[in-house]
Amino acid sequence: MRFRSIAVVAVACTAVAACSGLKDALTAHVDVVARAASQELSVNRLGDLLGNAKIQVPITKENAAIVADLWTGYEQVGYAAAHNDSLNDKKSIDAAFAPLINQQKLNRYMDSLSKSFKVDSGTETTYNQAAGGMLAARHILIGYKNPGVPGTAAEKDSLRKRAQEIRAQVTPANFGDMAKKYSTDPTAAQNGGNLGIFPAGQMIQPFYDATKALKPGEISQPVETQFGFHIIERLPYAEIAKDYAAQYAPMAKHIADSTFLSGLESSANVQVKDNAASTVKTIAKEPAKHRTDKGTLATFKGGELTIADFLNWIDAVPPQQQILQRIPQAPDSELKPFVKQVAMQQLLLKQAQDAKVDIPEEMRTNLYTSVGQLVLQVWQQLGVDPKMLADSAKSTAERERLAASRVDAYLDKMMGGQAQVLNVPPPLKKMLDLKYESSLNQQGIDRSVERAQKLRASADSARAANQPKSAVPMPGMPGMAPPGGAQPPVPQPTPPPATKTP
Repeated sequence: MRFRSIAVVAVACTAVAACSGLKDALTAHVDVVARAASQELSVNRLGDLLGNAKIQVPITKENAAIVADLWTGYEQVGYAAAHNDSLNDKKSIDAAFAPLINQQKLNRYMDSLSKSFKVDSGTETTYNQAAGGMLAARHILIGYKNPGVPGTAAEKDSLRKRAQEIRAQVTPANFGDMAKKYSTDPTAAQNGGNLGIFPAGQMIQPFYDATKALKPGEISQPVETQFGFHIIERLPYAEIAKDYAAQYAPMAKHIADSTFLSGLESSANVQVKDNAASTVKTIAKEPAKHRTDKGTLATFKGGELTIADFLNWIDAVPPQQQILQRIPQAPDSELKPFVKQVAMQQLLLKQAQDAKVDIPEEMRTNLYTSVGQLVLQVWQQLGVDPKMLADSAKSTAERERLAASRVDAYLDKMMGGQAQVLNVPPPLKKMLDLKYESSLNQQGIDRSVERAQKLRASADSARAANQPKSAVPMPGMPGMAPPGGAQPPVPQPTPPPATKTP
């Protein structure tokens, strides 16, 4: 978001007039919460929206800023509609969607590199050597009465003896039947104690270590863990060959990728600035002020990671991860490695660009089409479609006023629980900011909160008695999904698999 500068011109004024003009300018500044295109949001207007809201939005500075930011986006959209600007400029779209486009370029570059890596196949040799830490086993659990909670010394002795008695009867041939008969693992009845294939870190450490110490086909003596006593058989390769090969391949690819990245980090001499942690904490609080900041966070051979680059990469992260919101509370010991990871992204992007890697033309065309559809969707929801405006207003100025009035009407309905919150997606907001100025005034936000609190205090009892609460949430409120709005579809990372506990 670009901030409008304030100029005070008093060259041709008398001293009295100059003082009066300055006083008026300061008063107007305090009484205005936000500006967008040709419109202003007053302290009274925002205070009334929050204080009289039927959806009972908590009156905080954060929520006041959210509503003001929504207003700026709506007004910019309305202004564009009044000028019949469909925001279809390809350069603007490329600039606004640069974080997502760059992520796609990086993905394509890494895919091409990965194909050149030599990756071991999942053979019997790699399995026997536990290459990559990947194992396969089945077990019989003689567990504590309360799973995961070790019992008394007497209970432990009793379970150990029981496990030893069972172990004396177990062979590879009858292992599955013995698991179904004796194991307290609730899944044993269905799978005969088979845990399948698992990498290091997926099982509790004592269990993993005991399994790794076995040769394929061997059966352990009872192994104690926090869950009880386990009799473990490391499965022979013949029983898991197909599944092992399927699971080993992506793991081996990951190892190859990690090896490459580690070597690249060393050869490129990636260095994070000493003040990087404190700097990212500062910019995370007001990212809009730093969108073009060329300050350096990290350096590498042939380039650097600037603050603007850092924010662009953060913009490519799904909003539900709330990276910027979490940074101010994160310890410096975590932030410096995080900045280094982002610097590695920037380094790889530079290599991709040097290699002339680009997204497919079809993908770019689809992006332009999606943006056009998105703009139309937002126009229609706000009621400011250029055709609708032209039916009622002939001149550009009339259309601007009509669009602004419909934005006001939509905000009233939204705060009254009669319309859903419409989020202007961040890339679209960037496009709008490139063309139409907007700004927020913290002093004005503070005053609007004071006004809203007074209104809410005097109306709370009547509201509780006479008006039902709406289920329409405000974006960014606790327990609610973060603002995202309708956006062109982009790939999202998949979550890691759940950790197994034997």
